[in-house]
Amino acid sequence: MSIPAAYIAVILIWSTTPLAIQWSSLGAGFSFAVMARMAIGLVLAGVLLMVWRVGLPLHRKARMSYLAGGLGLFGAMLCTYWGAQYISSGLVSVLFGLAPLVTSLLAALWLGERALEPFKVAGMVLGLLGLLLVFATQAAAGSGHEAYGVVALLLAVLVYSSSLVWLKRIGDDSPPLSTTAGTLAVAMPLFIAAWWLADGHVPTAMPLRTSAAIVYLGVFGSVLGFALYYYIIKHVEAGKVALITLVTPVLALFLGAWLNGEVVPLRVWLGAGCILLGLSVHQWKNLSGVLAPVRT
Repeated sequence: MSIPAAYIAVILIWSTTPLAIQWSSLGAGFSFAVMARMAIGLVLAGVLLMVWRVGLPLHRKARMSYLAGGLGLFGAMLCTYWGAQYISSGLVSVLFGLAPLVTSLLAALWLGERALEPFKVAGMVLGLLGLLLVFATQAAAGSGHEAYGVVALLLAVLVYSSSLVWLKRIGDDSPPLSTTAGTLAVAMPLFIAAWWLADGHVPTAMPLRTSAAIVYLGVFGSVLGFALYYYIIKHVEAGKVALITLVTPVLALFLGAWLNGEVVPLRVWLGAGCILLGLSVHQWKNLSGVLAPVRT
């Protein structure tokens, strides 16, 4: 696959994933939707391992990476699916845009990385300001459920970022597809248990859009999207990879408004702008390498 095609595919997958998460829960329930998605992803990952003859390492570092990834996937996705019931799909994407900022802070605290440089700190402050604007808007919406949705997404970001730092600390060099399959294998029993405790019923009839969204997320959101992202990381400079996290939240906001009729208040747009500006400042060293040819 060509690098530009992979790059565009990742942007499209990440931009449409929040909307697909909301659609997949309609008529199925959030716990069944996420469980079914992960089951499809696990089966597909297993098939790809056999077809491409990629091994599934079981040495200590590999097992630890599967555990870290599986626990992170379970916690982050369960919180995301629950929270997505109460906030717009575009806002889901915007809040997940905070993940690089949170990951950088955790890496500084946990791994001793030099993540607290002036630009990075300034980016974190702008991100926090944007978050406060978003939270204030949702809290003022009336029912309080919107604020709960924001808190759930923030918890998802924290769990996801912690998992990334844990994986980096483990330092496993297994093939990405193997890590994806092992992660899904660890998380799958947890998703089944969560579905059983939360609902325990298999929907007898689901809207076509719900079924299509579940399949789409299982195939593209859980397996192919990650495989393409890892492919891009290997072949594209860091600055261009960082641009993905800036483009997807904006595109997700427009897609939610266009395809789902979501009304985005002005303060949410302002908050999203602060978060994206903070992300740009945080990633300035990477982005400046992309912008330098344009200035010259």
